[in-house]
Amino acid sequence: MLTVRRLAYSTKWSRLASTSASGDKYKVVVVGAGSAGLSVANQVYNRFKSAGKPLNSGDVAIIDSTEFHYYQPGWTLVGAGLKQKTEFRRPLASLIPKHLTHVNENVKSFSPETSSVTTASGRSLTYEALVVATGLQINWDGIQGLPQALSDPTSGVSSIYSYDTCDKVWADIESLRSGNAVFTQPAGVVKCAGAPQKIMWMAWDRFRQTGRRENIKIDFYTGMPTMFSVKKYSDALNALRVERNVGGHFQHNLVAIDSANHKATFAKSDGAKIDVDYTMLHVTPPMGPLDFLKGSPIADSAGWVTVDQGTLQHTKPEYANIFALGDCSSLPTSKTAAAITAQAPVLTENLFSFMDTGKISNARYDGYTSCPLLTGYGELMLAEFKYGLELKETFSSFVDQSKSRRLFYHLKKDIFPTSYWNFMVRGQWFGTRGIFRPRF
Repeated sequence: MLTVRRLAYSTKWSRLASTSASGDKYKVVVVGAGSAGLSVANQVYNRFKSAGKPLNSGDVAIIDSTEFHYYQPGWTLVGAGLKQKTEFRRPLASLIPKHLTHVNENVKSFSPETSSVTTASGRSLTYEALVVATGLQINWDGIQGLPQALSDPTSGVSSIYSYDTCDKVWADIESLRSGNAVFTQPAGVVKCAGAPQKIMWMAWDRFRQTGRRENIKIDFYTGMPTMFSVKKYSDALNALRVERNVGGHFQHNLVAIDSANHKATFAKSDGAKIDVDYTMLHVTPPMGPLDFLKGSPIADSAGWVTVDQGTLQHTKPEYANIFALGDCSSLPTSKTAAAITAQAPVLTENLFSFMDTGKISNARYDGYTSCPLLTGYGELMLAEFKYGLELKETFSSFVDQSKSRRLFYHLKKDIFPTSYWNFMVRGQWFGTRGIFRPRF
């Protein structure tokens, strides 16, 4: 017997297609216009069209008040002096096609029982299906003294995790002649867990190339117990650390910065605290779910949107018309742009099937993610894995991906940024399949 919700979505497509968005009623509402939101909004629209059941212009709404859209993986390249940061910023409005409705506001609350969201201005939008793609937030205040240090051009403190500060990283690398260069990574969730050491390896190589390495001591302080979560890559990175004489301090979490005296305070796993002198300090700040998601009916106790790890559909049966992907989701995998490219087509297929037939398809996400680990100028280690930290490598039949290679470097530096702007945000990039949409 069909449930009430299943019955509601089992009507003839002609009835669904004949009702265009009216007022603030939409077929699909996407919350967030970051990498995940733009990708899936376009893919959903394109999927209905390819099935011969096109949505009307305006049936899909994307809610986000951000003025600019950023290609955040590019900020590491900026910090390494390889690119200008303006290459990785575009006006958001220029990336949203006319057939999508751009709601230039932010969502304040979710009301899944009425299939609606409310914006900060009090505007209510109803949906037949909801996609949550809000990303996560960076908690700059989570480290005492960090905001003040970042705003001080003489502090020696910088971070690739912000458009405003990523170019300061390069300035600090170039100005350092001797002393202690300290790089940090917090415990817990961060965007692309390999990024904190990518910039460290680039700094190491820059110091070496310019004859400064002998006068600069480099240390990596991480809240994690190993160099990387996947053993194969962790072992290779740790061997590289030893070979390059980089200090490794594990389960050390940065908690405070005294920029006036150039001291960083770390908390160890046993609760003890130590002070470390630095000349240059690159900080990866703590991160977490957005405040308006915490405590919302669609989030778990930690604040992530609760979805099935295979289907990307909400785990509560009464919220079956809600889906989520990317950094805001509860998916137990690394939060990267590469993960989104694998998640978006699965979510799209299941959302399409749900709206068309009342049930999801056979499409399942296996946890695929990738971290292109820069290890120097002209070299990169391409980490690829899935749920359970199991390897899922694209080139393993040809090469050992735990070894850095120039080809992989150019993927990160040249191919991925171009693919992002020309294909991914347009809903035309499908991870390791490139421009070819997977068939499920």
